[in-house]
Amino acid sequence: MPVGRTWSVALLGLEGSLIEVEADISSQLPRFVIIGLADKSLGEAEGRVRQAATNSGCRLSGQRITVNLSPASLPKNGSGFDLAIALSCLAADAVISNESIDRVVHIGELGLDGRLRPTPGILPAVLAAMRAGRGTVMVPRGNEDEASLVPGIRVVGVASLREAAIWHGAELDPIPVEPILQPDPGDVGENEPDLSDVVGQDDAVQALLVAAAGGHHVMMLGPPGAGKTMLAARLPGILPDLTVPEALDVTSIRSLGGQSVGRSLAFRPPFENPHHTATTAAILGGGSKVIRPGAAARSAHGVLFLDEAPEFQASVLDALRQPLESGTISIHRANAIAHFPGRFQLVLAANPCPCGQYGAKENTCTCPPSAIRRYLGRVSGPLMDRIDIQLRVRRITSAELAVSAEADRLTSADARRVVADARRRTAARLVATPWTTNGQVPGPWLRSGERMLPRTVTAPIDRALERGAITMRGYDRVLRVKWTR
Repeated sequence: MPVGRTWSVALLGLEGSLIEVEADISSQLPRFVIIGLADKSLGEAEGRVRQAATNSGCRLSGQRITVNLSPASLPKNGSGFDLAIALSCLAADAVISNESIDRVVHIGELGLDGRLRPTPGILPAVLAAMRAGRGTVMVPRGNEDEASLVPGIRVVGVASLREAAIWHGAELDPIPVEPILQPDPGDVGENEPDLSDVVGQDDAVQALLVAAAGGHHVMMLGPPGAGKTMLAARLPGILPDLTVPEALDVTSIRSLGGQSVGRSLAFRPPFENPHHTATTAAILGGGSKVIRPGAAARSAHGVLFLDEAPEFQASVLDALRQPLESGTISIHRANAIAHFPGRFQLVLAANPCPCGQYGAKENTCTCPPSAIRRYLGRVSGPLMDRIDIQLRVRRITSAELAVSAEADRLTSADARRVVADARRRTAARLVATPWTTNGQVPGPWLRSGERMLPRTVTAPIDRALERGAITMRGYDRVLRVKWTR
């Protein structure tokens, strides 16, 4: 019998590799064998594929079936290979056309009734197939809209294995089935909180505008109830819409995490607010077999907010230092390295002391000085050195509340226009460089040529550097903020 051959995609992070799926039927003891470095969920495909084929009216051969996934040295995981395995087995048994399935990339998980279930990671998988030069991809009907977001490739959505077999030439009568669909995610940005909700805090609002315009990281220190969380939640709303490559990154990460994507790319910046008990794997990403994105990767091109930052484990906070510098999150395993986009704006919020009242005019702090130093020392100096803007947020008074109620407050829409204008000016100034915001510009570039500021302007930070109050990295951070306007 001929060898059935088709294609699928193996994902490692957001990077996909084209996988050749071969099936051979031989007259040996009946058995179903999958070879090619498959994980446990992929190894269990035998039960799903056999029962799905039986319930679809195209029973697999009772002889020995060997399925090979090439290249054999590349780790493969997940249930997205089910459709490709089933069709290659049917092609090896001459039920469908081998030439037809060889021209198509197949991605999808099979249910026991033969229907195809929506599969995580369809968008990055279809992107990988398109970049590999493939012209047609077959996916579950529930992922058809998501796969269609990739331009330049034909998408075939099928509801069942029987429908897929008929599309490839099987002589079977069509039997309509109810497709398994994903819930509609709705408009992710429609419920963004508005900046006009913030009462008072003019300095903090101005700091948010500067941070949004320059892509700077922020640290807010203030007593409980001062509005730190409220301010952080409104930062994504004043950021401009994402570019198409950024939206592809954000939507691909959502797809890989199993979230419903819908019919359009996500053009609003994401916002992640993990709890302070989160582990390093939960923040950066990980997993023993399938490497999933963490909160930092899910906030790529958006905002990662760590409330009560000193309560996080020190190892978790320090693990963010590398992504803040490189803009890439790398998860290392013994046989593979997964990469995720890691360019996000980090916003930290903390109380000034364990009781939260240090520096507050209306209350008295009961913490000894050693406890205050120990508490704030949980956020390491090297991490703080990477924070561009550090500000104190205080509680507003009743008088400020009354004045603010009568004043016209800045809305998120107005602030977004201000930020967009500032970013356009910055992009024009950096047009001949690989950077788009001031937060990305390296210090040596700012300290050379015509960008070098006069000594009279830099005198305060020069003295701070001489005294050791700031490091060279902190010096460059001050220059970046200076250039944001």
